Amino acid sequence: MATLSAAALRQAILNKERTAAEVCEGALAQIEALDRDPQGPALHAFQSVLADRARARAAALDRQRTPAGPLHGVPIALKDNILVRGSVTTAGSRMLEDFVSPYDATVVQKLEEAGAVIVGKTTCDEFAMGSSTENSAFGPARNPADPSRTPGGSSGGSAVAVAAGMTPLALGSDTGGSIRQPAALTGVVGVKPTYGRVSRYGLIAFASSLDQIGPFATTVADAALALEVIAGGDTHDATSAQTPVPRYTAALTGSVRGTRIGVPSALLEDGVDAEVKAAFVAATARMASLGATIVDVDLPHSRHAIPVYYLIATAEASSNLARYDGVRYGLRVSAPTLASMYERTRARGFGAEVKRRIMLGTYALSAGYYDAYYLKAQQVRTLIRRDFDAAFGAVDTILMPTSPVPAFKFGERVDDPLQMYLADVFTVSANLAGIPGISVPCGRTAAGLPVGMQFLGKPWDEATILRCADAYERSGTVTTGAGGSVYSTS
Repeated sequence: MATLSAAALRQAILNKERTAAEVCEGALAQIEALDRDPQGPALHAFQSVLADRARARAAALDRQRTPAGPLHGVPIALKDNILVRGSVTTAGSRMLEDFVSPYDATVVQKLEEAGAVIVGKTTCDEFAMGSSTENSAFGPARNPADPSRTPGGSSGGSAVAVAAGMTPLALGSDTGGSIRQPAALTGVVGVKPTYGRVSRYGLIAFASSLDQIGPFATTVADAALALEVIAGGDTHDATSAQTPVPRYTAALTGSVRGTRIGVPSALLEDGVDAEVKAAFVAATARMASLGATIVDVDLPHSRHAIPVYYLIATAEASSNLARYDGVRYGLRVSAPTLASMYERTRARGFGAEVKRRIMLGTYALSAGYYDAYYLKAQQVRTLIRRDFDAAFGAVDTILMPTSPVPAFKFGERVDDPLQMYLADVFTVSANLAGIPGISVPCGRTAAGLPVGMQFLGKPWDEATILRCADAYERSGTVTTGAGGSVYSTS
């Protein structure tokens, strides 16, 4: 069952070939074998496994006379910053180590209405701040392609759960690439929807103008199905849009003939690993062979996206994380005075990277520096969005690598924050502009490490990027090695 898509698992249940309980037990067994067994790979994709809850849910589905919905009986994992009522949600932090969620996130409600079975919460960088899961207070997840390497982050655990066949679907959150980058590094599909397309109610906030929930899957069709389920407006989230949600699965025609695809070649000149670039070039040629027109586009202000992002995101984090004060919920370290209680609680509760970002954000917002840093970053953010608007006047989608490098080894970048931040160089612009993106596998290096590329789309036009990614996926895969790039039929 670990090799079946979400759609195939649902159909097997409807055809009485499997029960929801059997599928659930299969997922739990796969998690036990790959994630928890000290004699096995111990991938640590999961922060917590909700076995009893999942079994009860699956048994209830089997008692129903009619299918619950498009995800009937399908196991799914959730990043551990998405609230599930009655379960511990840590966001990868000691600050919330014992925090029990008092309600369900909107995406959880929608998933369960569609028949999904939530089997667990996945490993993530603390408060979603990181690109490798090394910032989790509870230990990192490991890449199934090479357990000595990171799966990316911050939604690395969700990517690993799908890549290792523990669940066919998972949800993550993407603030600066935290779905797309781990999808690329583990060889799965990851979607960041348009900002406002999916409700953030019940998502623990990092940077509220950038955060967006989205799915991981092994196929574009499964990702489209999951996005159909979780998308839509929500009265609990004022930033969610009431824009109608199309049937994304119906958009997967398999054809890109006549589609204009923009490639920002100037951004690819420096800092891209040779094998990543070779895979991307080959994949671009593949899209052209399918009937798409490849057009060079200019995104001049995207060169400034990393400093802009790390000013805006840290400023918003500084504001959002002020709520963790030891008073209302979460960790509390006793002290003789209120000020010392704040200090001791935050010193013990927050990890080094979270503290670094809080200090950066507080500095950028402080008197005398607000105009020079935060305000200027917001102005450049507007220019980045205008660059995309101009480019989309000439093309239907923009194609670029997802990550400039394949999966890197643990410890390789953790002591060099700038190098870690540069792992997001191709992903942060989409968050700053609020546009949708999808990462799809486009090959492997000579060492067998996955390579991904991303299609970026116009606001609310997830259908086009899903269609392009699906057409590429159907056409075959690209394998890149020392002997060059060759196409192999999937």
